[in-house]
Amino acid sequence: MPARRTSGLPSGRSEVLVNAHQLLRGVVLVSAVAIAPVVLSGSGQDYASVGGSVPASLDCVTVPASCGFPDTTDTGVPPGTALRAVPSQVSSGPGWSYNPQGWVEVSGNGANLTGLFIPCNLNISASNVTINADEVVTGGDFGISLSHTEGVTIENSTISGQDAGAGRVGTAIKDVYGDSTGMVIKDDNVSDFRTGIAVSTGLVEGNYIHNPGYVGGDHTNGIFDDGSEQPLMIKDNTILNSLGQTDAISLDASGTGETVANKTIEDNLLAGGGYVIYGGASLGNSTSNIVIEENQFSRLYFPQSGQYGPAVYFDLNGPGNVWSYNIWSGYVGLGQMLSGNTTGSDMLYAIASP
Repeated sequence: MPARRTSGLPSGRSEVLVNAHQLLRGVVLVSAVAIAPVVLSGSGQDYASVGGSVPASLDCVTVPASCGFPDTTDTGVPPGTALRAVPSQVSSGPGWSYNPQGWVEVSGNGANLTGLFIPCNLNISASNVTINADEVVTGGDFGISLSHTEGVTIENSTISGQDAGAGRVGTAIKDVYGDSTGMVIKDDNVSDFRTGIAVSTGLVEGNYIHNPGYVGGDHTNGIFDDGSEQPLMIKDNTILNSLGQTDAISLDASGTGETVANKTIEDNLLAGGGYVIYGGASLGNSTSNIVIEENQFSRLYFPQSGQYGPAVYFDLNGPGNVWSYNIWSGYVGLGQMLSGNTTGSDMLYAIASP
C-alpha cells in the first residue's frame, strides 16, 4: 500500500515557498524570485481564464496514490475481505439488526459491524459504534446516517449509490440532526452521491470522494458542513467533483446571522464543482479560525479547478483565518502558489511563477 503523505508540500521546499505564504490583498510577496502573476478578480461568476495547463503526467489527480493521496488502492473495503450479505446471509448481530421495512438499525452502544454488504440505509442511533470494512450500496436518501450519536467511527468502508443517475444516494454519510459528536470518518471510498459526507464536527481524513451522481435539480457537494462553530478537521482527502456546480468542500451556512468557525481544510487533493471550496462567509456571515492550507487544486475538469474558480466566500480578514501554501497540483516542485483574499463574494488570485 502506498505511503500516505504527511504534508501538502515536499520536505525540501525552498525559501521561495516559505516566504511566498505572506499575502497582502491578493498579492503574493515572494523574495528573491520574479513574479509573473495572473490576476483573477470579480464577483459571482465573472472570472478570467488562468491560462496555461499542467501536463497530465505532473497532476497528482492522474494517480493520486503516487503523490500520497487516497484513491482506490488504499480506501474502502480492503481487498480480499469476505463480505456477508444483509439480510440474506446475516440479519442481526451484537447491537444491530435488519428491519424488515428496509434498513439496518445500530442501537447498541459499542457495536462493531465488520465485513457486511448492506444494500440499504445503515442508521446508527447508538454511541461508540465502529463501522469497519463494510460496503453500503443504496439509492435512498442516506447511505450511513447518524442520529444523536457520540464517538462513531466509519473506516475502511465503501459507501455508494446504486448508479450515477436515478440510483444515486442522497448523502453517503450524514449526521442527520447535526448534533452528533466525535465522529471519525477515515479511509472510505465514496461515490455515486449527491452529497458525499455531511457533518459539522469531528475528523474526515484519508477518504476518496469521487464520481458523484446527478439527478436534475441536485446541488452536488463532496464534503458539506452546514455552517457551525464546532471544530471540524478535513485532512488528506482526495475529493473530485466532475460536475460544474456546487463544490468539493462547503463550509457555508444556509441562513444569515450565523457564525462559521473552527474549521481546518488541510493537505487535500481537490477538483471540480462551481467553486472548489466555499469558505463560510456567504450571506454576510462572520467567520473565524478557518484554516485552509497545503491543499492541491487540480485542473482535471476546469482551467480554474472549479468552473468559476478555486474558492469563494473566504474572508482573509476574519480573526484566525488562514489561507496558505495552497498550490496548483503538479507544480509542487516548481514553487507555484495559489493564493487568495476575499471580502464577501469578491476574490483576487495570483499565481507566482518561478
